[in-house]
Amino acid sequence: MLGAVLIIAALGLVAYNLIDDYRAGREASAAAAQLSQSIEQQSNETAPIIDPDASMPVREVDGHEFIGLLEIPDLGLALPVQNAWSEQAARFSPCRYEGTVYAGNMIIAGHNYRTHFRHLKDLEMGAEVRFTDVTGHVYEYRVTGLETIDGYDVEGMRSGDWDLTLFTCTWNSVSRVTVRCALVGA
Repeated sequence: MLGAVLIIAALGLVAYNLIDDYRAGREASAAAAQLSQSIEQQSNETAPIIDPDASMPVREVDGHEFIGLLEIPDLGLALPVQNAWSEQAARFSPCRYEGTVYAGNMIIAGHNYRTHFRHLKDLEMGAEVRFTDVTGHVYEYRVTGLETIDGYDVEGMRSGDWDLTLFTCTWNSVSRVTVRCALVGA
């Protein structure tokens, strides 16, 4: 009897996770389309030199504050990036954990949803990553490092001279799959 209850509970958890992943993907995709349309109304030029101390402008879409659009062509991803990380915000789309593109130290965190960052571990060195801020400036990066960091090693996430870092938890949430990127032409 206990075995059957545990199996049913496990199936319920799997179903919940699949539904939550689908919901997050659908909502992030809709927000990405709205944000992309809003950005396209402005210039889509390569990013100018901006004061590294400047704060990133935000654009609100459906009650969420976004700083831009992250594209990873090799994974078929185009995701809106929210201004600040919180557990609730991350259930919707990836979020800025800290830093800015202007200072060359932005860290973006995303859930391990299939529709978000689950496949970061599959990126290869040299893969293209683009970030377009809400003013339409495009920042092009290349993957220069892949590593797995302990889930509690915040300093390890921040350390190093990386222009952009993307990370998500591993399937068991013990570690973080971390992708390091360098700005092209920097």
